[in-house]
Amino acid sequence: MLAYDGVRLMDVTAPLEVFGTAESMGGAYTLTLCSPTGDPVRTSSGTRLMVDAAVADIDAAHTLIVPGSVDLPHHAPPAGLTEGTIALAAVSQRVASVCTGAFVLARAGLLDGRRATTHWRHAAVLARRHPAVTVEADAIFVRDGDVYTSAGVTAGIDLALALVEADEGADLAREVARDLVVFLRRPGGQSQFSVPSRTPTAADDPLRPVLDAVAADPAADHSLPVLARLGGFSPRHLTRLFNDRVGASPGVYVEAMRVEAAQALLESGATVTAAAARSGLGSDESLRRAFVRRLGVTPSVYRARFRTTAVGTPDTGTRPAGPDPARLGDGRAGT
Repeated sequence: MLAYDGVRLMDVTAPLEVFGTAESMGGAYTLTLCSPTGDPVRTSSGTRLMVDAAVADIDAAHTLIVPGSVDLPHHAPPAGLTEGTIALAAVSQRVASVCTGAFVLARAGLLDGRRATTHWRHAAVLARRHPAVTVEADAIFVRDGDVYTSAGVTAGIDLALALVEADEGADLAREVARDLVVFLRRPGGQSQFSVPSRTPTAADDPLRPVLDAVAADPAADHSLPVLARLGGFSPRHLTRLFNDRVGASPGVYVEAMRVEAAQALLESGATVTAAAARSGLGSDESLRRAFVRRLGVTPSVYRARFRTTAVGTPDTGTRPAGPDPARLGDGRAGT
């Protein structure tokens, strides 16, 4: 773990806690906290961290993790951080970042030609500053070959659990998650936010009653005429409002909400048939088509994956299954 002045404390400690817990349960990990010079570092919260080594002391590493800071999207990295990252990456088998640590990897050239993610708030800046990087703003974590990037703060736990599973198997990763009282997370492409939370509407937005009704009961009758009456619009005007304000037609939005409801049902142990009926998608086949279109996997595969991070399988260079908000409007699955 490469720490530096201004680093976010939880970006450092949360992954280390995962690996430390895995080590205590038999995982083959040795943890080294280093800094560019070997000096202690002061985190963004003011807490001082003692370190074990300087970058120059590290001859080889299995995994390098670069945590983030609130300053990286706005200012140049602290002295020695980029150079230290390049040096450590050269002697590491895999490299990972937490949150805005992706900015350091990108500056070091480690993300060129790769897919990556970071905190949603800074994804656009990362994409603009480093056009050679394909930024997937909605993913919790992304694997591209031997390089891993994760979203904000607690996503470092998801990433660390995924790496433990890849190294030591799902059973140990699950025990670590239980010990830390966290979920063994879903596949990396899982959205950072739900459909409603990434739909920008104000309290006085004329669509608010319609959107609230769909969120409250996705399985209800949400046909275009019914939604139009609820909002007091003509069907044509309602469709225009959805396209303008949500970026999708009413039908596409309703399907997205129902898929999200079905995901929650499957995660809680419901059968595919029950999830289809209770989410409003109807039949098993309708659910299957919607899942394949939006998530890139079948409901049965999604249900099986809920208890695994699904990152330990050989990398094919494709994005892990998950919804892509940029494609909410056309209903296509992310790839």
